[in-house]
Amino acid sequence: MSEKKTIPNAVKFAFGGLAGMGATVFVQPLDLVKNRMQMSGIGGKSEYTSSAHAIKSIMKNEGLFALYNGLSAGLLRQATYTTTRLGVYTWLFEMVSSKSTTAPSFFTKAGIGMAAGAVGSFVGTPAELALIRMTSDGRLPVEQRRNYKSVFDALFRTVKEEGVLTLWRGCGPTVMRAMVVNAAQLATYSQAKQAFLDSGYVQDGIFCHFLASMLSGLATTIASMPVDIAKTRIQSMRIIDGKPEYKNAFDVWGKVIKNEGVLALWKGFTPYYFRLGPHTVITFIFLEQLNTAYYKYVLGVEGKALL
Repeated sequence: MSEKKTIPNAVKFAFGGLAGMGATVFVQPLDLVKNRMQMSGIGGKSEYTSSAHAIKSIMKNEGLFALYNGLSAGLLRQATYTTTRLGVYTWLFEMVSSKSTTAPSFFTKAGIGMAAGAVGSFVGTPAELALIRMTSDGRLPVEQRRNYKSVFDALFRTVKEEGVLTLWRGCGPTVMRAMVVNAAQLATYSQAKQAFLDSGYVQDGIFCHFLASMLSGLATTIASMPVDIAKTRIQSMRIIDGKPEYKNAFDVWGKVIKNEGVLALWKGFTPYYFRLGPHTVITFIFLEQLNTAYYKYVLGVEGKALL
C-alpha cells in the first residue's frame, strides 16, 4: 500500500507565512488604527473618540500613506510569527489526526493552537515590537518620535540604543496573547468549519472558509483584547529617568482600569475586529487555496490540508 502523499513541513511553514503576509497588505491600516486607539488615553488624554475619528485625524495630520506606516514590520511579523505558528499548528494537527480515526476534539485543537502560538510569538516578538513602535510614532510630539526608516532600521537602532534584549520586551504578554489568540482563532476556525460542513447546508469552499473565519475572528477579538492592550503599551513605552512606565501586564491592566475604566481594556474593538476578521478570512482563504493547489499541481492528487 503506497504512502499517502502530503505537503512537506517546510512548505506548510512557507504557505503559512505567505498567507499571513498577503492578508497584512490589505489590513495594515486597521492594525495601525487599532494600535493608535490602544495608546490613546495614556496620561488621561483620549486622542480619538472613535475609529473613524482616528482615521480622519491620521490622514489630516500625517497624510494618506501614514495609514501604511509600519507595513514592513507587519510583513516581517507575518514572515516570522505566522510562518511559525501556522506551520507548527498544521504539523501538530496532522500528527494528532493521523493517530485517531475521529476528528480531534475542540480542546485538543485549542491545546495545539496554544502551543503553536507560544512558539510563533517568541520568534516574532522583535518584529512585533518594531510594528508597535512604527505605527504609534505619529501620535508622539515631533521631538519624541523615533522616526524609523524601515523595520530593519527599527531593529538595528533598538539593539544599538537599548540593547538586544529590548527586542523581546513585552515577550511575556506577547506569548500570552498569542496563546489566547491561537487557542481561540485556530480552534474555533476548525470547529466552525467542521460544524458548517456537517450541517449539509454549506459545501467546502471559499464561502465556508469565510463564515468560519468571521466567527473565529469574533471569538478571538473578545478573548484577546485585554492581553493585546497590555502588550501594545509595554512595547511602545519609554524608559524615563531609568524608570519604565509599566512594570508588567498586571500593572498595565491596573492603570488602565483605574484611569480609563474597565471597558478601556477593549478599546479599539472595532478596528481590531475589522482587522482580525478580514485578516483571518484572507489568511485562511489564501492558505486553503495554496494547500489545494499544491496537492493538485505538485502532488497530482485531490486533497487539502486538515485545517
